[in-house]
Amino acid sequence: MTNLDMQQYLGAFLDETTEQLQSLNDLLLSLEKSPDDPGPIDEIFRIAHTLKGMSATMGFEGMAHLTHAMEDRLDLVRKGTARLSQEGVNLLFLCLDALSSMTEGIREGGRESSSDVAGLIARLHEDRAAPAAPVAEVPAEAPRLSTMEGEWVKEARRRGMDVYEIGVTLSPDCSMKAVRAYMVVTRLGEHGEIIKTVPSVDDLEKELFDRQFWIYFATHEEEEEIRKAVLQVSEVDDVSVGPVAGDAEEEPEDEEAVALDAKTVTESKGSDRKEAAQETRKLSRTVRVDIGRLDKLMNLVGELVIGRARIERLAQEARIKAFEEPLAQLGRISGDIQELVTKLRMVPVSFVFDRFPRLVRDLSKSLGKEIRLELEGKETELDRNLIDEIGDPMVHLIRNCIDHGIEKPEVRLSAGKEKEGVVTIASYQEGNSVIIEVRDDGKGIDPDKVRRKAVERGMMSRDEAQALSDEDAIRLVLLPGFSTAEVVTDVSGRGVGMDAVKNKVESLGGQFQVESRVGKGTRIVVRLPLTLAIVVALLIRVGDETYAISLENVEETLLVGKSDIRTVHGSPVTTVRGEILSLCDLARILGTPVERGAADEYPVVVVRNGKSRVGFIVDELIGQQEIVIKPLGRLFMKVKGVAGATILGDGNVALILEPGSVHSM
Repeated sequence: MTNLDMQQYLGAFLDETTEQLQSLNDLLLSLEKSPDDPGPIDEIFRIAHTLKGMSATMGFEGMAHLTHAMEDRLDLVRKGTARLSQEGVNLLFLCLDALSSMTEGIREGGRESSSDVAGLIARLHEDRAAPAAPVAEVPAEAPRLSTMEGEWVKEARRRGMDVYEIGVTLSPDCSMKAVRAYMVVTRLGEHGEIIKTVPSVDDLEKELFDRQFWIYFATHEEEEEIRKAVLQVSEVDDVSVGPVAGDAEEEPEDEEAVALDAKTVTESKGSDRKEAAQETRKLSRTVRVDIGRLDKLMNLVGELVIGRARIERLAQEARIKAFEEPLAQLGRISGDIQELVTKLRMVPVSFVFDRFPRLVRDLSKSLGKEIRLELEGKETELDRNLIDEIGDPMVHLIRNCIDHGIEKPEVRLSAGKEKEGVVTIASYQEGNSVIIEVRDDGKGIDPDKVRRKAVERGMMSRDEAQALSDEDAIRLVLLPGFSTAEVVTDVSGRGVGMDAVKNKVESLGGQFQVESRVGKGTRIVVRLPLTLAIVVALLIRVGDETYAISLENVEETLLVGKSDIRTVHGSPVTTVRGEILSLCDLARILGTPVERGAADEYPVVVVRNGKSRVGFIVDELIGQQEIVIKPLGRLFMKVKGVAGATILGDGNVALILEPGSVHSM
């Protein structure tokens, strides 16, 4: 395959390989639970075979060799000549890790990353219980065709095709004969129709031949073109191409059997053509699109939204009534386009969730714990960019649950629990948000232990710690560097992570909440917007500056009288419907000079911060508007309290605030 061909198919190869490896991961987990079930073995064998062919065709020899060895090992298990022990399953998991590593290496640099492929192959062959299968020698003379195959030759000639007898001889030092044979057959399939191979395709796959094999082949192309196509395959030593004699030699067969075979083949071919046509129609209704193109399309939709807002503002200022109907129509059309593009970018959270069974399996084994993972709502959809961002934070949350939450089996039994701990990951849509919950039935977070740690670290006095409610004490674990772990492990407990996860979620416009009960377990709730691109926001004015807050974060807006504000423990509060509401002056937090004079009441934006509510005092509530979120760039990525920026209808830029981060400033 030329470099041009390789680049053309590399994206499709990587996509297909990633999907196959995820399926392989799921099947290995099933096999580990039910080692006597032949179903997973057959499917794993099929995937290994598929990966072998694809990687060999693309020239990735390391992947091809490893999957070939996996296929050999699994074939013995399928035939019943060998059993797959727990060590064997672990070895297959290591092979999966190596294949994943090589795939990432190809994705990042176009080359297979260095892995101990030779060592894994040697281990796969160590416990092969079956003796080597006898090698079927191919006769020096080309084999004859059966009556049925002779009919196929005649049919090909009636369609104006030439039929060739191709002899292929591989190099004496060829180490992967089956792969080379597969590549030859695949390459010829691109130029015509395979009538017969000798040995059979199954025997070619099992390397039940010496160095030579034969192919009967029908094509519209010239003999020399066919020869060149075969010689392009590596480790092909010689190719002979000659026309099949006018009347193909036929082996005598029972006429009745031949007639039945012909009928069966005809019906089978008709059925196959019908199924293929149906499959083609199905495939024609779907198409793979690079995510970069969807991002560009979403950016253009964003520019359309900005342009529409500017036109609407100009029309209002000019008071031109004739613009009202066309602008309303433009708004509907742009809204429909925006909704459609947003849906195109949505993918199921299973893209992330499918990683977790293997993670839980490995961690439970390394920590000596028994853990069952339950996944709920895998079909819930989320913006592809958000899916890419939440993977690592979710992995940290699961590690935390398993390391700090779930107890050892003997501890659970002594506490009256089942020895098997349960970690549940659930997702569901709520309005314009997606909720992801991570729950465990472990020991929970002890608020008294958190209070003691806070005092030991000098974060607060003993009296201040005792004054904290249990909920406020538990929220201390979200502070930078805070950890109650007694022992640092390789899994977690290094004092970094939970605050980073919270900050990451908030940087995505989401909210993060922790609930826990001692002896019962912990529940972590992550609320994320459906999309990061275009949102409805509340525009506010603080001093001379305009800011935006995503409407998802806003609970309500109020006008609070000056006389209704009082001070408790040095902080301003007010009472709303019988509940105390903490107040923060946004002008003070943002460092904006404001002269409010003798105003009798102040506009207040009420947002939720975890389980508590807080009111931001502002100077003006401008109103709702669709905004396009623009990133601030590297220099401003770590500016606390700011999620991005947007361009308003008048051309000015407004910063988009993160209420949770602003409140903690």
